[in-house]
Amino acid sequence: MAVTIKTADEIEKMRVAGRLAAEVLEMIEEHVQPGVSTGELDRICHDYIVNVQQAIPAPLNYGNPPFPKSICTSVNHVICHGIPSDDKILKKGDIVNIDVTVIKNGYHGDTSKMYFVGEAPAHLERLVRVTQECLYKGIELVKPGTRLGDIGHVIQQHAESNYYSVVREYCGHGIGAVFHEDPQVLHYGRPDTGLELKEGMTFTIEPMINAGKPQSKVLGDQWTVVTKDRKASAQWEHTLLVTSTGVEVLTKRAEETF
Repeated sequence: MAVTIKTADEIEKMRVAGRLAAEVLEMIEEHVQPGVSTGELDRICHDYIVNVQQAIPAPLNYGNPPFPKSICTSVNHVICHGIPSDDKILKKGDIVNIDVTVIKNGYHGDTSKMYFVGEAPAHLERLVRVTQECLYKGIELVKPGTRLGDIGHVIQQHAESNYYSVVREYCGHGIGAVFHEDPQVLHYGRPDTGLELKEGMTFTIEPMINAGKPQSKVLGDQWTVVTKDRKASAQWEHTLLVTSTGVEVLTKRAEETF
């Protein structure tokens, strides 16, 4: 699959999908409280995407086996692809990543955010902050002429200089009319290597950073990815457009200044 350069019409559709995805993360924030189940968060997001936004939650029935829910909720040592459940009750001190992908008019907007359930311990707050910094440092480099290895390198360097590790098995990806397309966007790498960015490319950066070792394993549900050492993991994600002069963050939330 070749990397697709988006047309002006496609970019406009991606702006709409990206904005909707960001709005879901803004909407769900007040519901992330001790005592709520991840299953309930999924139902609230599903209802909002389908009935309010009149859009489609991309994760639902995606893949093989089909993903059974409309969002991913990854709590504490879950790296990614956590399946919401009525049995998973959030407790004070938990951290949770909520990953949302919305399809509107055939185009995808994909984004995720970390939430604190009540007050989180200082070591988890630090992990979440440094992981967000990793994402932002990657975004800062996005412009025509940058190589993907430059982005991976700056993320890896920031994580490892803070004594964290980068998950290797999962990465960012091209996105558009297709949920996951080329290129693969690794969160580690060497400067001046990899694909050169061009105006009109759209892709995600979504670093998964572990407090302990980088190794992961997939649980028996064939989706949920956890840290092998059961130490905490954090992730943030945005969908990005390479512009003529730099980058447009298509999934920017109101709280963010780019």
